[in-house]
Amino acid sequence: MIYLDYNATTPLCQPAREAMEPYFGRHFGNPSSIHVAGREARAAIDDARDRIAALLHVKPSELIFTSGGTESNNLAILGLARSHAARGRHLICGNTEHHAVLHAFEHVQKGEEFKVTWLGVNEGGCINPDELAQAMRPDTTLVSIMTANNETGVLQPMEEISRLCRARGVLLHSDMVQSLGKLTTKLDDVDAASFAAHKVYGPKGAGLLFLRAGLPIEATQFGGSHENQRRPGTENVPAIAGMAAAIETTMRDQEQEQKRESILRDRLWEVISRNAPDARLNGVTAHRLANTLNISFPGMSSETLLMALDLEGVCASSGSACMVGSVVASHVLLAMGLPPALASSTVRFSLGKETTANEIECAGEAIVRILKRLDQVRAGRQSNAHVAA
Repeated sequence: MIYLDYNATTPLCQPAREAMEPYFGRHFGNPSSIHVAGREARAAIDDARDRIAALLHVKPSELIFTSGGTESNNLAILGLARSHAARGRHLICGNTEHHAVLHAFEHVQKGEEFKVTWLGVNEGGCINPDELAQAMRPDTTLVSIMTANNETGVLQPMEEISRLCRARGVLLHSDMVQSLGKLTTKLDDVDAASFAAHKVYGPKGAGLLFLRAGLPIEATQFGGSHENQRRPGTENVPAIAGMAAAIETTMRDQEQEQKRESILRDRLWEVISRNAPDARLNGVTAHRLANTLNISFPGMSSETLLMALDLEGVCASSGSACMVGSVVASHVLLAMGLPPALASSTVRFSLGKETTANEIECAGEAIVRILKRLDQVRAGRQSNAHVAA
């Protein structure tokens, strides 16, 4: 198997596995209990929080452990919008955000009388800061823009966006799920940021929300005073320990690894573009993550391509939502101006630590074989249709 879907999830790294193991056995206590078993579990959470805070250059109290990126996004958006509603009920969101962000904004827009301005992007997938400035109003309280897009890898101009928000006194949240471990994480630029462990070789079911000290936030769940009364529920001790180890491991060799993945990514595109000259690389005009390649194949179907790749032993993704097994056109690519047919002919390849040069060559050969085979099938159908006519 050649796994090229690291933006979807990553394999658990050995340091994370080793860090988690004790909390499945001897140290199984509830971290809220006052006895020795509980204190051992609490110490693991405190240690993980301190270590992650040091890596991100923030205060430990500014980190809220959650069940993953989706919960972190929801807590940030719903919690900040509601807690600052007295100042204003106007919010701004990019229209290429992850559905965990889009659906949260849609919820408060439809059910809680908030007004949302949806920012578009250019053909490269980038937000225009001037349009953001024009969209801001006296009652704007929150802007949410993801640092790196999960489908295209396109990076947004976060420093400029941050300056605009600071100048207007508007809170800025960023979904940093895809950028952690791939880019330098600058939390000075934002008021809140969401992360997920399983994107950085940690366990699924663990995440965190950075919330700048002093910012009030309204809880979105109820039932306990955990996480300083901001997120109730018994903490997932093994996953939190594993997340800390995974973040440490990933950030330690981040720069070198991203250079390596960039070379492999460009090699894969070289093979594909040489053999499929009509293939389109999406987001090519923008700065992108080093590991992400989003390609449209005109005349092809994402679903057909993905099934053919799977049969060849290559794991990839359309980068878009799957509805009952059917791949739908990506809202990100549609927002970038791609026609629906082209958006529905897209495959995302995302590389990671275990991707090798040999795998890239083998994957490239498999893609070329698939494209030639599908071209022959398409040509045969067209010929038959011509004869029938």
